[in-house]
Amino acid sequence: MIGLSIRQLEVFHAIATTGSARKAAEQLHLSQPAISMALSELERQLGSPLFDRERGRLRLNARGAEQLPRTREILERLHDMQQPHSGTPESLSGELRVGASNTVGNYLVGELLGPIVAQHPMVALHLTVDNTRSITERLLDHSIDIACVEGPVHHAQLDTIGWRSDALVVCAAPSHPLAQRLRLAPDDFANAHWILRERGSATRSQTEQALTALPPGHILLELGQIEAIKQAVIAGLGIACLPYAATLDAVATGRLRVLRTPFLKLDRRLSLVLHRSRYRGTLIEAFLHSLEVDSHAQD
Repeated sequence: MIGLSIRQLEVFHAIATTGSARKAAEQLHLSQPAISMALSELERQLGSPLFDRERGRLRLNARGAEQLPRTREILERLHDMQQPHSGTPESLSGELRVGASNTVGNYLVGELLGPIVAQHPMVALHLTVDNTRSITERLLDHSIDIACVEGPVHHAQLDTIGWRSDALVVCAAPSHPLAQRLRLAPDDFANAHWILRERGSATRSQTEQALTALPPGHILLELGQIEAIKQAVIAGLGIACLPYAATLDAVATGRLRVLRTPFLKLDRRLSLVLHRSRYRGTLIEAFLHSLEVDSHAQD
């Protein structure tokens, strides 16, 4: 007979997601001794520890990492069963952890989260913004539920669903020599000074791919934020490929100029990414539906 309790699973999940027994106790409104007792009993029934104990800290081990998505699915299925069946959007509740790459998180967050907020105001959203590589790693370790990135993601454990199109544009300060030309050709970019994103960024990968169609130039700076790159370009330090959405304000005020480069392939696709073992319960389905994407369609 299964002796596992819902409380034990809640304790395990809370410790795994918060990183400590103390925070788990606060989240579940339990005492720390009660948390420790529930975890010990769960580990006894499963026949192995779920965490490595290191100087009083609990670190999820391989067995715990294996059990975490299963535990989350059980708890989410129970939560779905308890959702009121009033049929109104306001009845849906719960927490959804969303990851976004820098372009999406900084410039398209309204388009990404606005629909779910409008349709389901009781759902609590937690947004993490980082580069595509880091967001992908967070999906793989189950620290976020769903992500939206601008770069291609190829991993056996992840599914991608196309969301919308996007594009990079080559930008320069209005005083830059390239900005003074009415027509540009690839040869005009010989020895250009480029400002790039950091490695691991999808924007960096696409920029490097596009630059193979141009004569060799020089990488002047590598910066971790789009805004920092934009300000460096405005200051006349060099040129850069930037997301179109990130340039609108500076172009409108005359501080930045978009260069016409039809010879470069700068179009791209924004994608939603999910872990294949992640249970796609009511909250995830509601999020996908709010963006009008098919949860079963894959890139």
